[in-house]
Amino acid sequence: MFAKRVSFLRGAVGALILMSGTALAADYQQAPSLDGMAGLPAVAERLPDEPMVVTPLQSVGKYGGDFRTGLIGSGGSAQMIRFHAYEPMVRFSADWSTTVPNVAEAVDVNDAATEFTFHLRKGMKWSDGVSFTADDVMFWYNDIFNDPEINMDPQRYLVVGGEKAVFEKIDDYTYKVSFATANGLFLQQIAWGNNDQTTRFPKHYFEQFHGKYNSDANKLADEAGFAGWPQLFEEKGGIQLIDNYFRNDDVPVLTAWKMDVPMGESTSQVVTERNAYYWKVDTGGNQLPYFNRVLYDLVTDEQVLLLKVMQGEIDMIDQYVATPNNKSVLFDNQEAGGYKFYDLLPTQPNELVIQLNFTHPDMTKRALFQNKDFRIGMSQAIDRQALIDAVFVGQGSPAQPSILEGDSLYNERLARQYTEYDVDAANAALDKVIPNKNADGMRLDAEGRLVTIVFEIDQARQKFLDMFQLALPMWQAVGLDTQIRTMDRSLWEVRVRRGFEFDATAHRFGGGAGQAAMIDARYFAPDSTNTMYARGWQAWFVDPTNENAVEPPANAKKIVALYQQVKSTADGAMQTKLFKEILELNADEFYLIGITHPAVTYGIVRTDLGNVPDVMPNSYGYPNPAPANPETFFRK
Repeated sequence: MFAKRVSFLRGAVGALILMSGTALAADYQQAPSLDGMAGLPAVAERLPDEPMVVTPLQSVGKYGGDFRTGLIGSGGSAQMIRFHAYEPMVRFSADWSTTVPNVAEAVDVNDAATEFTFHLRKGMKWSDGVSFTADDVMFWYNDIFNDPEINMDPQRYLVVGGEKAVFEKIDDYTYKVSFATANGLFLQQIAWGNNDQTTRFPKHYFEQFHGKYNSDANKLADEAGFAGWPQLFEEKGGIQLIDNYFRNDDVPVLTAWKMDVPMGESTSQVVTERNAYYWKVDTGGNQLPYFNRVLYDLVTDEQVLLLKVMQGEIDMIDQYVATPNNKSVLFDNQEAGGYKFYDLLPTQPNELVIQLNFTHPDMTKRALFQNKDFRIGMSQAIDRQALIDAVFVGQGSPAQPSILEGDSLYNERLARQYTEYDVDAANAALDKVIPNKNADGMRLDAEGRLVTIVFEIDQARQKFLDMFQLALPMWQAVGLDTQIRTMDRSLWEVRVRRGFEFDATAHRFGGGAGQAAMIDARYFAPDSTNTMYARGWQAWFVDPTNENAVEPPANAKKIVALYQQVKSTADGAMQTKLFKEILELNADEFYLIGITHPAVTYGIVRTDLGNVPDVMPNSYGYPNPAPANPETFFRK
C-alpha cells in the first residue's frame, strides 16, 4: 500500500504526477541541445527501465531557452530547493493532498507504520551516468547519518521513541526503514522541504572524501585548508549547510538541472544546466526538463530585483519583491513587463514571529525573556493595526503565531490573546518584572543595566524590516531599548539558526495549518533546529550533555512529549487530539509574539511561460513551486 493523508489544500491546483511509470508506445525523445554530444548514450539508455511520467498541467512543452529567477544575497539555498533541487524519495502532490512516489517508484508500509519498504527505479542514473542504487542510500545511512565523526543534524524525523531508524538493504533496488514504534508522519517528513538527504550523496563520488574509504582523505582536507576529512566532507556535501552543496559543481545529482556556475563562483549569477540523465519524461515520451538552464540572478537588494521583474527579466518569483506595497506598481506594469500574477495560499502561522532567546547565555536576559509578563508587555505595546495598514495595505487582523483561522486545529485563545494595543496594560505588565527606570524613562534590568534587545534580522526580508521600523518606537515608548541589526542571510543562518548568543530574531516560516503544522511544529514544540526562541532547549532534547543544552521547564517537556506521541501514532484522529493539547499548552505559556495571520499573497510569472499553476500553497515545506514540476515549465 502507499500511505496517503488528506490535506487542507485539496483541490488547490491540479495533480500533475502519475502514480507510476507508464510504458510509452513512442520512442523517447531528448532535447535538441543534447544531439551530437560526444560520448552521450541514446536517451533510452539514459532513462530508467520505467521512467517517472509527468503529466504537464496544460500541454506538452517545447525544448530550449533559460528559466530566469533571482536571489538577494548569498544565502539562496531555499530558493534553489524550490526551483530545481526538490527530488526526495517521495514528494508532495501538486495540490498538497498527499505524498506520491518520486525517486522511489513505490513504497510499501506495514499496518503499524513501523516498516517502510522503498522500491527504487531500476536503471536510474546520477547526472554522470553512474547507476543510482540502494548502495547510495546505505552509504548515507551508514557513513554519514551514523558516522560519529560527521557532525550532522540528527534528522529528528528518523528518531522515534529515542531510537534511530534502521535502514536495511534488501537488494540493489530495494531497502527497508524500520522504527521501534509507529512513525505516522514519516512519508510526509521525507517529502517536506529539504528533509531527505538520501537522494543527495552518490557513494562513488563522496567516498573519496571519507576517511573510511580513502586513507588519504585527511591529506586531501589538509591540502584544501581544512582541519580533517569531516570538514572537507561538509564543504563538498553541505550536510549542515546546504549552501555548500550548491557551491559544488562536481557532485553528481538526480535533479533536472545540475550546477554549472555554482554559488560563490560569480557575483552576478548562479547557473544550472540540463541533466542529460534526468529520469522523468512527459506523456509524449519527451525527456524532461524543457528548459536548458535555470539562471539565478544575484542582486544586492529588493529594489534591483523589483526593477528586473518590471523589465521582464525574471520569469517567475514570489519571494523578496512580492510584497503588498509593491503590488500596485507591479499590477500597473503587467502589460509592459509581460507578466501576470498567481495566487499563493497562506500556510505560515504569522507574518512576523518575534522570538526572544529563552536560553540566552546572559542569565539576566534569559530570566527576563522567559518571563511571561515581560512578553505580554511587549505584545500589548504593539499597535498591530498600524503595522497592518502600513505594511500590508490593511490586509489582515491582529493575531499571534498560531494555527490559521478556519483550520480544524484553530485555537482562538492562542491566536488572539494580548493582541490589543494598550500602552497602560503594557506598562503594568512590564512594571511587574522591571519596574526600575533611568532619568530618561528607560527600563533597567536586575543588574541596573539598560534593558536592551537587539533583533538580528535577514536583511533580504523587507517586510520584516518595515514592521520593525514601526514597532521599535512602540517598545521604546514603554521603556525598552530595542534595536535592529540586519545582516546577509548566510550570516543570519550562522548567528541565529545555528547560534546561541543572540538576543532575539524574527521569522515567518513554519506550519500554520493542518498537516503543515504537525510536520513543521517549530513554533509549537521546541525540539526543532528551527526553534530559534529556545535553541538551548532544542539542544537538550537532542543531547542533555551538549555544552549548549539548557534543561527546559516542565511544560516545554510535556509539549515535546505530546509531540513525540503525535509522530508515533498512525491514527489521524489521535494525532489531531494530541496536537490540540499542544496548542492549549502553548496558549498557557505564550512563547511567541506575532502581528497578523498571513493573507492570500501573490507571485509573478511571465505570460509566455507554460504549465505554471494559477494557485499554489505557499510554504517552504511544500516547497512552492517545486511540487508543481518546474521541469515541465517552458517558453511558449
